[in-house]
Amino acid sequence: MLSPFHPKNSERYVTSKDIATDELTVDNSATDHCRSIGAILVEHGLLDLRKVEVVQKYAIERSIRFGDAAIQLNLITHDDVEFALARQFKLPQFQLGNNGVAQEVVTAHGPQSEFVEPIRGLRTQLMVRWLPNAHRRILALTSPGRGEGRSWLAANLAVAFAQVGMRTLLIDADMRNPQQHRLFNLGNVPGLSALLTGRGRASMAHRIHPQLRLFVLPAGQVPPNPQELLAGSAFSVVLDRFAEQYDGGIVLIDTPAAAETSDAQLIVAKAGAAFVLGRRNYTRQGKLSSTMRDLKSTGANIVGCVLNNY
Repeated sequence: MLSPFHPKNSERYVTSKDIATDELTVDNSATDHCRSIGAILVEHGLLDLRKVEVVQKYAIERSIRFGDAAIQLNLITHDDVEFALARQFKLPQFQLGNNGVAQEVVTAHGPQSEFVEPIRGLRTQLMVRWLPNAHRRILALTSPGRGEGRSWLAANLAVAFAQVGMRTLLIDADMRNPQQHRLFNLGNVPGLSALLTGRGRASMAHRIHPQLRLFVLPAGQVPPNPQELLAGSAFSVVLDRFAEQYDGGIVLIDTPAAAETSDAQLIVAKAGAAFVLGRRNYTRQGKLSSTMRDLKSTGANIVGCVLNNY
């Protein structure tokens, strides 16, 4: 969970045409939102018509919902109900594991999880308070140290923005301890490091789901000189290019730990905006405050700070 704090798949390379036009794949389930949960469960082989009748009778007798009745009768699971609800309300489904996302990307596969609503709340705050007045829609996510949930939040927030229809790019700029390739099951693929050394193209971003405008640019091969690459002019050019391509959307950047190296300061300075993450009962307030002071000294807009309970 997150709280405010003030210290005061489609695994494929995406062409630039894909990014510009954002053509969405049409799913055969497009009309599921017009159908009952029972019909969806039957369509996907999770119930048969005879069991639907049993569940309906049980639900009417006890004045409970169809899904709750089916669970009480041990005919389906909570996951089955969430699957049907997602189809009914047109929420794209992500698979877990080798063909999908990691368990930590809860916004993608567990829309009713207790961890998701605070992420939605953070998304709303950014959409209401920051995006309307942002010079450009690039936001770096950083934290003082490791283990504070920075990459977890970046991944989940990117999915949350894409779920409201925003064209979203997540860049893993932590070229020391990258995580986004693991969270989105991209494998050992070229990424930002190749782009900054002239061995890649902006179209190397991966589209994560055919029904969402969500793209991820992994860090790629860990280079021996990440700070020099981030300090170079190529990184500025890359961000400018993405700012144009995702105009009207958002670009999120996962950074290295701010207190360990000056990488995060370089990224924040070139991004122009950032917010800082701390972990409750883990991050020291003094370290959090000093990190915010250091980042403010870059001239960037420090949008705010949140505490992570995850």
